Amino acid sequence: MNKRPELQKLNFKNPIHVAAIGFGSGLIYPAPGTWGTLAGWLIGLGVIATLGTTALLVLAIIASLIGPKICGQTAQDIGVHDHGSIVWDEIAAIWLVLACLPAQTALWALGGFVAFRVFDITKPYPIKALDRKLHTGFGIMIDDTLAAVFSLVVLYLIYWLV
Repeated sequence: MNKRPELQKLNFKNPIHVAAIGFGSGLIYPAPGTWGTLAGWLIGLGVIATLGTTALLVLAIIASLIGPKICGQTAQDIGVHDHGSIVWDEIAAIWLVLACLPAQTALWALGGFVAFRVFDITKPYPIKALDRKLHTGFGIMIDDTLAAVFSLVVLYLIYWLV
């Protein structure tokens, strides 16, 4: 018996669905959000290494602008708002974190990953309030975008204090 029958509604020929599930990373259980973040983190590091941080920032902005459509449409199609397998929001957010790190080093990149996961999982105020209130594609994206902003604030505080 399939414990996730809603995933049978995914259409792997539909590029919106494929992007929403992080090209398959959101289908890894447990912790699909962490797997999606890891996929985005690795792609982001590759973009930085080949094209630079400005290119990743542009990519993060584009991903965030199209994210409500990608996440909202997929959620509607499978019939579950913000299903765990929808990880486009994590990918766009970790790209934002990586593009805006205080310094482009492996340690800061790792710190960005950890900080983002902490804020995405714990959802401190107002992230949790918005997550509960907004049941749209925008709602799916905003909690991760705010987790990215919170992560960057903490990383910059550490950078300035150290």
